[in-house]
Amino acid sequence: MSVDTSHDSGYKLLFAHPRVVEDLLRGFVGEDWVEDLDFATLERISGSYVSDDLREREDDLIWRVRCQDAWLYVYLLLEFQSTEDPWMALRMMVYTGLLYQNLIKSGEVRRGQKLPPVFPLVLYNGRQPWGAARDVGELIDTFAGSLRRYFPAQRYFLLAENAVGEECLADTQNTVAGIIRLETSAAPSDVRQALAQLTSRLQGPEHASLRRAFVVWINRIVLRRLMPGQQMPEVNELQEINAMLAETVEEWTRQWKQEGRQEGRQEGRQEGRQEGENALLRKLLERRFGALPAWVDECLAKAGPAQLETWGLELLEAKALEDVFREP
Repeated sequence: MSVDTSHDSGYKLLFAHPRVVEDLLRGFVGEDWVEDLDFATLERISGSYVSDDLREREDDLIWRVRCQDAWLYVYLLLEFQSTEDPWMALRMMVYTGLLYQNLIKSGEVRRGQKLPPVFPLVLYNGRQPWGAARDVGELIDTFAGSLRRYFPAQRYFLLAENAVGEECLADTQNTVAGIIRLETSAAPSDVRQALAQLTSRLQGPEHASLRRAFVVWINRIVLRRLMPGQQMPEVNELQEINAMLAETVEEWTRQWKQEGRQEGRQEGRQEGRQEGENALLRKLLERRFGALPAWVDECLAKAGPAQLETWGLELLEAKALEDVFREP
């Protein structure tokens, strides 16, 4: 099971901001108790409350917030694996138990007091659908009779980015909706639209730190995924990324045409030029979409110069490989 470690630090920067955690709970959890939260009290738990076992989990974050005069703890686990972990429910039960142990050890919960509620939330950005058990009881073998009452029970909330519908992303003021749009955007135009919405949402000096976190994450993750192999200048503001992306797309178009012509001239004949453009387009397709199926080579082999140029332009805005070769 592969893990995308490159996401860890960037995502942790984003979800270390109370604004993002509030938008996550308000916009994507949607349960009645969320309305009772006092988001002005959102507080990230420091290392003094967390054991070494939890501190080593750099992709997890723990927040607490007041709910009807009591603390509610939010255990946010950022899952960047290519497929789901079938033991996630057990992991969350263990982490919750460790958190409770540390609350007792630190004196946050004393003898005679009850433990605070914990809301376990898994944020998953893998491409495969999530099919793992959501309750730890589902992982235990069935047994008839009263023994079942002794089985542990805990359920976690799952937010799988690949299963979020457009209706949940309609709120342009929600920063988590912006994160998911940027994660799932396959075309520069979609990225620029999401950037424009985030820029509008995060105006003002109070959001300066969060804007910087978005800039770091977009530079490290989004742009490298969108245009692999391209040299991106370092920028410091969301507006600069938008402008840079527009210029890069235009330059990419010119470069594709120029390199295709140069490779053709080096061959010294028309078929050589076409072979150069064919090879270049194939290289760009592989950078954008990964390994190519056999039917792509068949299409490229049959295409003339005008068709290759049309496909090259389609590549700039295509969301999927099939979109490049669609009939007009």
